[in-house]
Amino acid sequence: MTSFADRHVGPDDDAISTMLHAVGYASLEALIDDAVPESIRQDDILVLPEALTEAGALTKLERFANANVQAAQMIGQGYYDTVTPAAIRRGILTNPAWYSAYTPYQAEISQGRLEALLNFQTMVSDLTALPVANASLLDESTAVSEAVLLMARATAGAGTVVLDAECFPQTLEVVLAQCEAVGVAARVETIDEGWTPTADVVGVVIQNPGMSGVLRDLGPHIEATHSAGALVTIACDLLSLTIVTPPGEVGADIAVGSAQRFGVPLFYGGPHAAFIAVRAGLERQMPGRIIGVSIDAEGKPAYRLALQTREQHIRRDKATSNICTAQSLLAVVASMYAVYHGPNGLRDIALQIHSRAVTLSDALAAMGHEPMHEAFFDTLILHVPGGADSVVARAAAAGINIRKVDDDRVAIACDEKTELATLDTLVEAIIATKRHPVYTAPRVAIPRAMRRTSEYLTHPVFNTHHSEASLTRYMRRLGDRDLALDRTMIPLGSCTMKLNAAAELEPILWPGFANIHPFAPSEQTAGYRHMIEQLEDWLAEITGYAAVSVQPNAGSRGEYAGLLAIRNYHLSQNQTGRDICLIPASAHGTNAASAVLAGMRVVVVATNDSGEIDLPDLRAKLVKHAGAVAAIMITYPSTHGVYEAHVGEVCAAVHEAGAQVYIDGANLNALVGLAKPGHFGGDVSHLNLHKTFAIPHGGGGPGVGPVAVAEHLVPFLPRVRQGIQRPRDLMREGAAVSGAPYGSAGILPIAWAYIAMLGPDGLQHATQVAVLAANYVAARLRDYFPVLYSGANGLVAHECILDLRELTKATGITAEDVAKRLIDYGLHAPTMSWPVAGTLMVEPTESEDIAELDRFIDAMIAIRAEIAAVERGEIEASASALRHAPHTAESVIADTWDHAYSRESAAFPVQALRRDKYFPPVRRIDNAYGDRHLVCSCPPPEAFED
Repeated sequence: MTSFADRHVGPDDDAISTMLHAVGYASLEALIDDAVPESIRQDDILVLPEALTEAGALTKLERFANANVQAAQMIGQGYYDTVTPAAIRRGILTNPAWYSAYTPYQAEISQGRLEALLNFQTMVSDLTALPVANASLLDESTAVSEAVLLMARATAGAGTVVLDAECFPQTLEVVLAQCEAVGVAARVETIDEGWTPTADVVGVVIQNPGMSGVLRDLGPHIEATHSAGALVTIACDLLSLTIVTPPGEVGADIAVGSAQRFGVPLFYGGPHAAFIAVRAGLERQMPGRIIGVSIDAEGKPAYRLALQTREQHIRRDKATSNICTAQSLLAVVASMYAVYHGPNGLRDIALQIHSRAVTLSDALAAMGHEPMHEAFFDTLILHVPGGADSVVARAAAAGINIRKVDDDRVAIACDEKTELATLDTLVEAIIATKRHPVYTAPRVAIPRAMRRTSEYLTHPVFNTHHSEASLTRYMRRLGDRDLALDRTMIPLGSCTMKLNAAAELEPILWPGFANIHPFAPSEQTAGYRHMIEQLEDWLAEITGYAAVSVQPNAGSRGEYAGLLAIRNYHLSQNQTGRDICLIPASAHGTNAASAVLAGMRVVVVATNDSGEIDLPDLRAKLVKHAGAVAAIMITYPSTHGVYEAHVGEVCAAVHEAGAQVYIDGANLNALVGLAKPGHFGGDVSHLNLHKTFAIPHGGGGPGVGPVAVAEHLVPFLPRVRQGIQRPRDLMREGAAVSGAPYGSAGILPIAWAYIAMLGPDGLQHATQVAVLAANYVAARLRDYFPVLYSGANGLVAHECILDLRELTKATGITAEDVAKRLIDYGLHAPTMSWPVAGTLMVEPTESEDIAELDRFIDAMIAIRAEIAAVERGEIEASASALRHAPHTAESVIADTWDHAYSRESAAFPVQALRRDKYFPPVRRIDNAYGDRHLVCSCPPPEAFED
């Protein structure tokens, strides 16, 4: 019977033999023996359960899901049950055209998801009444943290940031840890009616509605704060802004929050898209991605990522944030929810939620239980002197989860799913008698001065697609504009765009996984916690570390968590002067940005001509900064696609200097089953489950970035705030790095299924084939494009760098020209000009069969022939198809064709494209124009007219 490994790994045995022959080896084992240094190899097989079939894995996951207790989730605290429209579930969440796409750095083949993300920005901007929003952030807690750092940067002062005592407790924990790390003074204050900022304040964060549900008129607080020269951030409920005066209209500088209520399931805490919106003048200080509108080569509107010079992949340690993966798929879901419901539908949902809360409040008040606040949106605080535990227990027994505030108070939050029958049951649980509540006529518990009167979501996109047929066609139309894994391989170096198997994804929308609140009682979440325990143990075995935390909800947060663990370890050893992080010149940009967020200074270590860490320079830096080095961050295999033979010497030198070794797990796909970072010198690593372990990239998220540590760092892992997973968690007192205890828990079943279905042998085989695929590409293309770096025996690891620099000098044809021309061949470009400018980095992964690998190789050979024509002087670079790529269908059938090459060569450069051709929706985009003319919301329809 065919195993899952046979489905996941693209090349079969015959193809593997053909590929090995091209590389010059007789077996996979011989290739790996020559490619991977003996000094790091593990001899024993991974100690993991034997592979399950797809049916067997789904059966086990079903047991986990069924072990979670489903209840009416009225806990609130930033997480609310919602209805995901079936059309969006099918059209986005279970559609590989959407979930298997990469971050839209290649904008010409990403116009569909860029439009959806621009809709998200427009939605956030309209609802917050602030002109510039991003797309998007990781969760509300980290969004508040980003806003605090933004205020500190923008004011350039050494003052204090005040955090509202009404902020959610998980937010306070995340933000206070971040502020402590970077040296931003922060304190929590009660912002009541008479509050005014002191002279040292540079920024204030106010939660509205507050954690207690209270709605406050913030105008006086904001005016007083601005008078003191400080900025104001409002953490808000996005859905409430359809009926509550938005932050921008009361003078806020920044608004942040979560878009989870817009159709995204609870998922036991994530993934959910957060947002940030700012007033004019702060946009260049914003974290994360901004979608902008530019023009293409024909002057037509086109979408792109704007102001990228703020971001980590360019500015490194000077970046506004370390964020990379950013919950894009969930932002798309939220935007489609707004498109589907429109402004009136959203307002109706908000009013229904508010009406349920008011109905409950009035019924309880009539029975002698007066709620705490008169003005609220969806959440009530109820006084139950001495009875909180018994009320919460009675409600849980009746199938309703509410929140204990303290011994005398409980909190109840209504949501889109709250029915009157639920309120009946809840009232009986609270008053402990079978008494039917009397509901009064609906009223509005929002003072008139706080009610929204302005319009929002007026763009046609939010007022057109309200039937399922219309929405379905709109989602299909956008999806068809993009290239994702359902159409082509995505050979992006350092990104590991492997198969996201349908069986792995199927369980995440099961109610037993999707409908669980992150702060549900631990006795209701046994299935989730058991699965997470297994996954963490498996990841620890795969990496060779003592323990793993899955709390980081992106690779960037994993880096931050790992570096915080190192920092706090040194502090525990009274090594207070260790604040330098050594980072190789070739490192990922997130490394430097994460080091700064963890309160460290960055010192760059050189790389040598072979692309490896320069050992003499490393030793010199360790001597120069003796006693001050906290860690080195290295990627293994290196970002140059090579297994560095002297990695053991690097680790030994750093340890001898009293520092720790952080091994970035971005390239773990070249190690699984072959070598363990925790065994060849690593003290800590983060992993990317959305790379190595098959969670889909989603066009820029979701991701999970577990952090794995050696025994001495276990106490500094992120702690789980509510519910202890197992006894060893009692040791974990590190800082929280995301709002939910287990981060993006809702997508962890994907990685669990991937490991369970491959088993130890399948995992190792996948790694071997990934290495073979990269070497096959390198061997076949080496005569056309030099392979910049190789290791022992001329081999690469799981990716290779094709060097175009000499060709560019000779012809003027650039790496960008080749990347855009690949679009005409129906292919996604490799990673462009990173880690070396003027190159292309190719990572084919183990999932691509030999036919797809050959399609890419043949396209590159054909492009090399096009470059040769420029070399021979047959055509100028400026006149070539390479320079004018990509070509749209409209451009090749235009009445006028004034190019020096044929229409046929533009559209169909190889014969196979006549059978199956992807045409991009736009020509090459003018990036500079987009940054000079920044537009970050939906352009009017007439902008697309001829």
